[in-house]
Amino acid sequence: MTNVRPLDDPHTGAESGATSPGLAVAVVARRLGVAPATLRTWDRRYGLGPSEHSAGAHRRYSDDDVARLMVMRRLALDGVAPVDAARSALALDLSSTTRERVEAELRESLALADSEAQPGHDTPAGIEVEPQKPDPRGAVPGIAGVAPLRPVRTDTPERPALRLAAPVATPEITSSDIVDAVLRGNLSTCVRLLTLEADQDPAEWWTTLVEPTVRRLSARTVLAKPGEAPEVLLASATLTVLGDFIREREARADVESGGSASHPSRMRKIVLLFSAVDDPQPLAMHALGAALVAQGVTARVVTGPSNAHRAMELVTMVRPVATVLVTSLTRPELGIVHALHDAQPDLPIFVGLSSDDAAADLPLAANVSRVRSFHGLLHEVLAISR
Repeated sequence: MTNVRPLDDPHTGAESGATSPGLAVAVVARRLGVAPATLRTWDRRYGLGPSEHSAGAHRRYSDDDVARLMVMRRLALDGVAPVDAARSALALDLSSTTRERVEAELRESLALADSEAQPGHDTPAGIEVEPQKPDPRGAVPGIAGVAPLRPVRTDTPERPALRLAAPVATPEITSSDIVDAVLRGNLSTCVRLLTLEADQDPAEWWTTLVEPTVRRLSARTVLAKPGEAPEVLLASATLTVLGDFIREREARADVESGGSASHPSRMRKIVLLFSAVDDPQPLAMHALGAALVAQGVTARVVTGPSNAHRAMELVTMVRPVATVLVTSLTRPELGIVHALHDAQPDLPIFVGLSSDDAAADLPLAANVSRVRSFHGLLHEVLAISR
């Protein structure tokens, strides 16, 4: 059925050609040069996941699974949209190619990306693939007997083309599509339609896709069955997508800096995000936090009891560079804003309010800023937190 020969197992040291028990997600992630969170996202969103199962063990990647992931990785490096790259990877005819060819083409894409990321750097011809340094924790860095994918270009080769599926035009996703999925109770479809890639702008995603969906859904009168809550399902899908986005961004930052997103050095300039006391679904607050993270700002969402006393405790402990209250309510409770202003009159406080009536209840002070729009709020916070 396929000419993709089995890859060696780094844990058993099995020789090429032996039956492979499959590879763990961490091993495949190192092999492709991506974060494990990226592979899990590709599995959940596009179905490019591990296919092998064994009793009492986690799912593991087969040789064909890895070959398709190599194609996905190569096309992503070439600038193909993730959904189109995944479609081509899944449609790849593995009987018409070999694992060596798939891997060779991925190496060339990695080499090209590496050279483009280092302008002015001339790599001498004839240099071969560099071995990856051993992992100090004792983890095997790659597939046994195969050099890890850390290539250095030897020249500029003509890049061969895999036999991929014919390009398929992807229709533009609208808020109506998402509302339909919500009303069908299909959470996985909602997550897929709301997908936010790590390179996308969360602010644009929120204002052009999610916020219109929230408004459209709130205008619908739905006779739901007991246990069904369309607004909750939409909120769950939105938070799932935002969580995936943050994990992917943090994984990239960890790789680039060699540190951890939760390292104390990254917590020195932090923005605290509060929701209004009676706001049951503060999705705009989470979207703003993601937009701040995308701009390199450390943002944390305050969950749990949201009252003036708790807000004061957190601000005293964390010492943020700014606090933000985001709400879509027409008449929100603004006690938190007044308490923070009274206790710390020099602390910048931003309040996202579209209602002029509610704005009249804000303290008249230089450190309290009312902002009407999402983008305006984002820009105001960025100006003081970077």
